[in-house]
Amino acid sequence: MMDAIASVINSIWGVFRSIGINDIVDIFLLSLLIFYGIKLVRETRAQQLTKGILILIVCYLLAVVFSLQTIRFILKMCFQWGFLALVIMFQPELRRVLEKVGRANFSGLSYILGPDSDEDTEHLTKCIEAVCDAASNLSSTKTGALIIMERKTKLGEQIATGTVLNCEPSPQIFGNIFFPNTPLHDGAVIIRDGMVLAAGCFLPRPQKDELINKQLGSRHRAAIGMSENSDAIVIVVSEETGNISVAENGELTRGFNRDSLKKLLDNRLLPEKDPNSIRENSLAGRVISKWKK
Repeated sequence: MMDAIASVINSIWGVFRSIGINDIVDIFLLSLLIFYGIKLVRETRAQQLTKGILILIVCYLLAVVFSLQTIRFILKMCFQWGFLALVIMFQPELRRVLEKVGRANFSGLSYILGPDSDEDTEHLTKCIEAVCDAASNLSSTKTGALIIMERKTKLGEQIATGTVLNCEPSPQIFGNIFFPNTPLHDGAVIIRDGMVLAAGCFLPRPQKDELINKQLGSRHRAAIGMSENSDAIVIVVSEETGNISVAENGELTRGFNRDSLKKLLDNRLLPEKDPNSIRENSLAGRVISKWKK
């Protein structure tokens, strides 16, 4: 008995001794893939598909154990086409993963390419002011609106469904676009690089449409669907209540006013300031304040 236990311990110790740096890296990367795979399928329709696949695997193992040749043959044929079936069934989820990889923020590369110019930041700040003023005005008159702030994911497919404007944003522009019964009031406005690029655009439906609150109208559903398929920030003004909502990453947050909306857009869209630059400005301010005293 003791010899058997010693043999098992020696075998386990031999496995640990044979582990190298490359094996540790391999295990770490595999763990990350499994973690993000579980995170991807959780609370989506892929979760039910995953359960179905696991049930088929269990059935196949049972067929092997109990020598059920017919069931084993059928399941084996299913698994041979399994990879193609997975690609087809999980296509929306795979697309989201690839888009997130493409949107990854590589800080080192950004440093090499250089920060955004002050001119671009000022232009974007003016755009945010115009959007917040327009949202506040439209909210006060209960005029429905749908405004999309494009970020890293380009929305060419949605832009192609609308009318290209390419004009400077202003409360008056948004007021004309979303005025009831005008040709473009039913669609969405897409803003790119601080410019109103297109209006009257159609948006994709949300993937979990049946789980969304039935009280939400078509604008809110379209906003959620757009935020699921991109990293855009979608601003919605309700036609019934005048409430301002924001959709981001598939989630809708309600109850914004002008100030809270501006704070959110500033945090999401404006580039972060360099800490060294902030420190220099702070020191300069102290010197000026001391000189004035």
